[in-house]
Amino acid sequence: MVAKYDLNDDSVVIIGSGAGGGTLANELAQKGIKVVALEAGGRYLPQDYINDEWESFGQLAWLDTRKATGGWRVARDFGGLPTWIVKAVGGTTTHWAGASLRFQDHEWKTLTNYGQVAGASLLDWPIDAAEMDPWYAKAEAKMGVTRTNGLPGLPGNNNYLVLEKGAKALGYEEVHTGRMAINSIEYGDRMSCQQTGFCFQGCKWGAKWSTAYTEIPLGEETGFLEVRERAHAARIEHDDTGKVTGVVYFDADGQEQRQAARLVCVAGNTIESPRLLLNSASSMFPDGLANSSGQVGRNYMRHTTGSVYSVFEKPVRMWRGTTMAGIVRDEARHDPSRGFVGGYELETLSLGLPFMAAFLDPGGWGRSFTSAIDGYENMAGMWIVGEDMPQETNRVTVDTDVLDQHGLPTPVVHYDDHANDVAMRDHAYERGMAIHEASGAVRSFPTPPYPSTHNLGTNRMSDNPRDGVVNRWGQSHDVANLFVSDGSQFTTGAAENPTLTIVALAIRQADHIASEMSAGNL
Repeated sequence: MVAKYDLNDDSVVIIGSGAGGGTLANELAQKGIKVVALEAGGRYLPQDYINDEWESFGQLAWLDTRKATGGWRVARDFGGLPTWIVKAVGGTTTHWAGASLRFQDHEWKTLTNYGQVAGASLLDWPIDAAEMDPWYAKAEAKMGVTRTNGLPGLPGNNNYLVLEKGAKALGYEEVHTGRMAINSIEYGDRMSCQQTGFCFQGCKWGAKWSTAYTEIPLGEETGFLEVRERAHAARIEHDDTGKVTGVVYFDADGQEQRQAARLVCVAGNTIESPRLLLNSASSMFPDGLANSSGQVGRNYMRHTTGSVYSVFEKPVRMWRGTTMAGIVRDEARHDPSRGFVGGYELETLSLGLPFMAAFLDPGGWGRSFTSAIDGYENMAGMWIVGEDMPQETNRVTVDTDVLDQHGLPTPVVHYDDHANDVAMRDHAYERGMAIHEASGAVRSFPTPPYPSTHNLGTNRMSDNPRDGVVNRWGQSHDVANLFVSDGSQFTTGAAENPTLTIVALAIRQADHIASEMSAGNL
């Protein structure tokens, strides 16, 4: 039975339905807590997904007005698309590749382990690996992560075999098809991966974990969760004591509505979450809701990324099989002797021909470009995922002069690489090309970053209220009944794909919220 709540019902309101919001919504509903989830996008299920890159992009991508500024390639080449995230029930768990890696111990305490890094705003998380271990275990079991709980790894496609051959020739040791939230066997009422290759366009088989068809329906079945699709949150309201009382949103018809709230959990991704808080400014919170520290929107991270594509003498057909089922983890260690702090992962990646034409950068248009595209069938690809440095100047702000379709100030995403990011990327390009060369590559293309899918920080977790926006539970330092439940609460980014950690934090946060509600503290 799907719940249907009145606008005056005093429920938990969750804004967003992706890895954080969707998981949190189900976890709370399972505990018998009334939840209204507001999702700006529509609802699409596996039968609706489109195995065509451009058409799928039009169906799923968040294409509302945004602006990129700063020195990154995205501001130059994709100024209106700083991120590649999804506007739909399930959020970017529809689009993600499935890589599910735990943070390493040292990554929870970067200030302690790396020391002061000039120009960076490093800060230790107020939690650590030991505290997160049971929550990671719950997340891995929920998502069906391969190479955990006795689940076998996925098979390796040709793209992986190229990576494995070259990596092992260079002496790398931790090389396998990854820990993936994509079923290698039937698990959790979901079938096994059929190796179709369109992981980014939504898994037509439902083999990949997505809140769209796991957490959300399970929560709805309890009778305690109502998901309102095409409901775009505009601002969060509070009373004279500063306590949050409701969320104003625009419904599918563009009409303004207000949902009363016992508490509010913001899970709209790293750009929309700070945007909502900034757009919720009031006389009590003139710089934005929960922003007494001035940290809302700051410390935007998107991982140090880039790609290496290489052409081989024989066909690779990298698009066949699971997109990101292949990883080299040896460089993820912290080893300053390489010329940078932190580390990076190398993961298999393939783009279809249309996206390859859009994102490949072999020296610009002309013979160099066309000859690269001519080699597409013989091409292998890998992606760099590294820990970028948080910087206060890398931030999300709102432009009050440019309004969206609802008349709301739009987000501006500013990002400049830190010197550590550049050194790490250069090292990763060299290692990536060496791996492909050791497998027989005849030509390689180090490719600059795309619009980001790993968006982190901007409402970061901190022990001291002056250093961040939320505490160790994702609870606002300023407003007791306001929580942040997505990747924007990340204190630092680590080298690992973030979704597993977002889910683990959401499960942990749900238990905390339920306990505090039961005790009468919320």
